[in-house]
Amino acid sequence: MSVRGENSFLRITLLLFGFFVCFTSSEAAIKKYQFDIQVKNVSRLCHAKPIVTVNGMYPGPTIYAREGDRVLINVTNHAQYNMSIHWHGLKQYRNGWADGPAYITQCPIQTGKSYTYDFNVTGQRGTLWWHAHILWLRATVHGAIVIMPPQGTPFPFPQPHSEQIILLGEWWNADVEAIEKQGNQMGLPPNMSDAHTINGKPGPLFPCSEKHTFAMEVEPGKTYLLRIINAALNDELFFAIAGHNMTVVEVDAVYAKPFSTDSILVAPGQTTNVLVQANRVPGRYFMAARSFIDAPVPVDNKTATAILQYKGIPNTVMPALAELPAPNDTAFALSYNQKLRSLNSPQFPANVPLNVSRNLFYTVGLGKNPCATCLNGTRFLASLNNISFTMPQVGLLQAHYFNTKGVFTADFPDKPPTPFNYTGAPLTANLKTSQGTRVSKIAFNSTVELVIQDTNLLTVESHPFHLHGYNFFVVGTGVGNFDPTKDPANYNLVDPMERNTVGVPTGGWTAIRFQANNPGVWFMHCHLELHTGWGLKTAFLVEDGPGPDQTVLPPPADLPPC
Repeated sequence: MSVRGENSFLRITLLLFGFFVCFTSSEAAIKKYQFDIQVKNVSRLCHAKPIVTVNGMYPGPTIYAREGDRVLINVTNHAQYNMSIHWHGLKQYRNGWADGPAYITQCPIQTGKSYTYDFNVTGQRGTLWWHAHILWLRATVHGAIVIMPPQGTPFPFPQPHSEQIILLGEWWNADVEAIEKQGNQMGLPPNMSDAHTINGKPGPLFPCSEKHTFAMEVEPGKTYLLRIINAALNDELFFAIAGHNMTVVEVDAVYAKPFSTDSILVAPGQTTNVLVQANRVPGRYFMAARSFIDAPVPVDNKTATAILQYKGIPNTVMPALAELPAPNDTAFALSYNQKLRSLNSPQFPANVPLNVSRNLFYTVGLGKNPCATCLNGTRFLASLNNISFTMPQVGLLQAHYFNTKGVFTADFPDKPPTPFNYTGAPLTANLKTSQGTRVSKIAFNSTVELVIQDTNLLTVESHPFHLHGYNFFVVGTGVGNFDPTKDPANYNLVDPMERNTVGVPTGGWTAIRFQANNPGVWFMHCHLELHTGWGLKTAFLVEDGPGPDQTVLPPPADLPPC
């Protein structure tokens, strides 16, 4: 072969090799998953029952991706229930079609049908999670999302030896959907869960749990990263490890200023990453989770346990007991949340909106409406600004995108119609609670401050609120009634925690800020499934911006029909 021929051959080879590298690199940035919604028999607490699962797993599979990846998850529904899945905490810029809440951004996937959730992971890293977003199916249909930094980018904290997902949940011996349906028919809260779980297992403090105890092996002197997720339906949870402190380094996939604590508080929907050093006398130590509730409301107060086990220690050694805060330890809860701060470093700035263009004030209320067929002639309901949200039968995002009339009204009030002493003496009146599918229209790129105020309608209670499509900054919180003339002076506008789910304290308030730069229709609701079902929810309709990359993307071809 001539030199010219050799050079031509070499050029072609290099071009082909370059194409192959680009192609495989591109493919490496696309993560594909298949989720088969299946019913499987599972046994816990000496009770076996069929549950809805993903790929036969409880909890479900973990989604792994890197910041910058594209993720495609094809969901095929083989169960008898309609299904939709929410990728909790992923911002889904312009892409509400992949957000997942049933009848908000899509109609559910019907039995025998499939839908592919297609989204990019942009500007996010850390621990999030996914769960069913219809009925109470997230009791068993849930799993973790782990977003790693770009290749070669370290964590802003000491590199752990290894990491472990810790999913906190609840277990009912009876069928969860039947329990919810019975409660709705009677107009009463459904039966509380029979156990809490750690990675789907209640632990040895419960009967028939020898095979249903999660154990994690550690080596002396090494550091471990725990990715802790509260997937429980209705309970805020304390979590602790006997004899070991934890260093909080991240919440809701946002890095935090590290601080050490012997217990953490995680509300439903929230995630917390902690570092744990295996620096104790080698042995076996209980990890434990139990409810936090400082209101006169019945909850499952049983303690779930798992085991932190040092390498080489036999299973016959009795684990040391973990000390958790008292179930009603309000002081610990408030103090713990006050310690959460964003890094606010040059690499990870806290871009807190300083100038607010839209002020919102939402009151949280519980109440009762007349119900002729219910047990006591009344039915529980919940409301924001005295409006109990009615779920539509068409996806709100679809109705907005296609300009379908009669599905919702964009007139949700910016403040309650009737001011009152929100946290004063208990009130049993409904204050003319209305029902409707009403959303709040927000101008694109406006800066929003929302104060969520708990009230003593029937009772005060804490409420974890989740906003889809956005992170927000928790700029202030307090007990009692929010004072618009005094409380803003105490806001933290320097390094407030940025997150997607925030707890509103019992008989108190929380103020959040965000920039409305993600067009579409975005759900906001209490993450206590009980309260969501009663109507404690609404949505923001964020208008399109003027630019071509500031409008809602067209819907995918396989969007489930209504």
